[in-house]
Formats: sequence, structure tokens, C-alpha cells
Amino acid sequence: MRKCLSYILFTLLLAAIACACSDDIDIQQDYEFSVTHLPVPKRLQVNEVAEIRCMLHRQGEYSNTRYYLRYFQYDGAGELWMDGGEPFLPNDVYELTDTSFRLYFRSLSDDAHNIEVVFFDSFGKEFPVTFAFSNEQGEEENIAE
Repeated sequence: MRKCLSYILFTLLLAAIACACSDDIDIQQDYEFSVTHLPVPKRLQVNEVAEIRCMLHRQGEYSNTRYYLRYFQYDGAGELWMDGGEPFLPNDVYELTDTSFRLYFRSLSDDAHNIEVVFFDSFGKEFPVTFAFSNEQGEEENIAE
């Protein structure tokens, strides 16, 4: 009887351990994020470059998460690039390698410039940032020519 009771208790103990070890563990891998930047100039002359200092802020960190950007220019003509690299191609994807980085935008026309930079992670979460620049000349200066 004692051996039978020990067997039943051992079986109950194993069942309790098995129930405690569930496959329903919720490990979070994707976290919300945002990108902030210091103020940028509102006006750019042709060939003038604006430096855009950015910081990626994550609400949590998962080591395998990768962050990227792509950009779209809706108005004007210009170039966007990062820290000494080649100018980006619109709609192409570029990886961010640090949480603190600098973007540079060069005006290539007298037109107003509107660009949208979309930051996204390897889980598909997006964070768009829009920049607008106008040319340096005001209307009075154009009339005087």
C-alpha cells in the first residue's frame, strides 16, 4: 500500500510540474519605437545642405530587431544621405546601424522640398517623419531681378 501511495504521489507531482511548464510563454520581440530629431532649417538655397540629427527611441529591446529607412520626395529636387555615405535612392531600403545618426539633405532646385522619411523595423512597425524646406529667396527678391 505504501509503495502504491508513493507511486500515486510521484505521478501527481510529475503532472503538476508538466502543467506548470506550459508552451504558452509570451516572449515579446517587437516593441514600439519612435525617431526624434533636432530642429532643422526651414529654408535652403540651391546646393545648401541641412543636417538632420536623429535619435531612435525603443520602448524595449530585442537584440535581433533591425531598423531601416526609406524616403520619398514629393516636391522639389534634392539628395538625402547618411554620415558620409552615397546619396540614397528614393524608395530603396537602408539599414540603420546605430540609435543616434545624422541625415543630410542637399537642395538641388529653387523649388520647395517635401520629403518623407519612413523608419521601420524588421517586424513591420513604421514611424514616418516629414521634412519641408523652401528656397532662401523671398518673393521681394524675385521681383527685384
